[in-house]
Amino acid sequence: MRVALDSANDRMVRRVVIIGGGTAGWMTAAALAHRLGPTGVTITLVESAEIGTVGVGEATLPQMRYFNSALGIDEAEMMRRTAATIKLGIEFRDWGSPGDRYIHPFGAHGERIGPADFHHYWVKQHKAGDAAAFGRYCYPIVAAWNDRFALPEDDPVSPLSAFSYAFQFDASLYGAFLADYAQKRGAERVEGKVVSVQSNGESGFIETVTLESDAEIAGDLFIDCSGFRGLLIEQELETGYKDWSAYLPCNRAYAVPCTTEDAVGPYTRATARSGGWQWRIPLQHRVGNGHVYCDRYISDQDAVDQLMTNLEGEPLADPKQLFFKTGKRRKLWNRNCIAIGLSGGFLEPLESTSIDLIQSGITNLLELWPQRDCAASDADEYNRLMDLEFTRIRDFLMLHYVATERDTPLWQDMREMEWPDSLAHKIEAFRLRGIVPEYESGLFQPPSWLSVFIGQNIIPEHCDPRVERLDDGARAAALGRIEADIAAHVDRTTGHLDFIASYGAAYGGAQTGGS
Repeated sequence: MRVALDSANDRMVRRVVIIGGGTAGWMTAAALAHRLGPTGVTITLVESAEIGTVGVGEATLPQMRYFNSALGIDEAEMMRRTAATIKLGIEFRDWGSPGDRYIHPFGAHGERIGPADFHHYWVKQHKAGDAAAFGRYCYPIVAAWNDRFALPEDDPVSPLSAFSYAFQFDASLYGAFLADYAQKRGAERVEGKVVSVQSNGESGFIETVTLESDAEIAGDLFIDCSGFRGLLIEQELETGYKDWSAYLPCNRAYAVPCTTEDAVGPYTRATARSGGWQWRIPLQHRVGNGHVYCDRYISDQDAVDQLMTNLEGEPLADPKQLFFKTGKRRKLWNRNCIAIGLSGGFLEPLESTSIDLIQSGITNLLELWPQRDCAASDADEYNRLMDLEFTRIRDFLMLHYVATERDTPLWQDMREMEWPDSLAHKIEAFRLRGIVPEYESGLFQPPSWLSVFIGQNIIPEHCDPRVERLDDGARAAALGRIEADIAAHVDRTTGHLDFIASYGAAYGGAQTGGS
């Protein structure tokens, strides 16, 4: 039944309907309940316990901390309820060529030692390139490889001030945590499957959804968190999809948890394989594993065999196969429907961007919060921002595939394909002169690009000439001081699991819920 609105508030969005739960649905419900609940906006989330969620996005980026903080969530409690560990970055093995190893950290390399950027001084001393050596000038990398962690410090002269951190957690537990949080703040959960959608014949706006129980739920604004199927954004509104599989061809994955046998390090690992790559995400109670691959280069059977053969412990479930197509909806905001999460698009989880894209979608929506008519200018700006975010992430993910000397067909084809101009220009600028792309906004800033460039053996042919203001001896002394200072700080840093215990974040088992 539609609720009558008084004329004074006729233009205001008063009823928000979210289709789908999981991480995307409950992150959205939690943020909207926190921000809009006190204004009288009703938030209804429809989900079915019979419909599973993908649930492989267990590694996050530092932006997740800001999302939790904005909601007033206690960090230690969240970690305890979700079996979370700390994440200082992503370790890449065998990507540039077999035997390579580097970490893309949540922090910068080195410090200012002259007018040029730090990496120019390092390149001048290490002309042949050595990604492992470059990592010794970055505190989170050295801490990660030594299984240590301490919270960042405020002292700007300390190496512990120049990094951030994220989490590795059980995504299903995080969804449950936020479900409790959202419902305590007024969001309503409705159990059921959507069987039909009713739209206005003139405007094309969605007006109601009907469930299997014949219940009708009306809304002013609909948020599609239904996953790959895009129940509203695609099946109802036929928005269309930008297929990026030519740029990122991996289209399948197997995922499986296993027992922990190796160190529970504060970092995610991505290991290159012949037809894709394998992830390792250590949680407090288990390890998440998966093999992302393209079926043009490796069979399903070989892919799952590679995954199971390379587990560190006993599998805790049967491997689950996932199918996807990289790309995004042509519009993530269409009429009065916004697609958030997998319903809006998918970029493989190589850099843990899935949850961040959810967060970006929520943040942009709140900043452009519409009236009931959903002005085209609001939707256009939202779509522009999200398109930019997806495109920049796509280019950064592609960099890992094209900056490689691996010789199996997948890697050869990626290296030899025609790259987007937006990526080709960045690679060429760094290869020639060590220039790192910089955006006013965007997820991956210069330290991230720099990590992958050097980590995968792209070494500039020419340095910034200002490095010559320091002679060889002075450069070597400055680099040696930075390396020694970082090593000394890491030596004094608490072990990763010891930190979790002292922080009050040790996993609470079957507990669920949120503050």
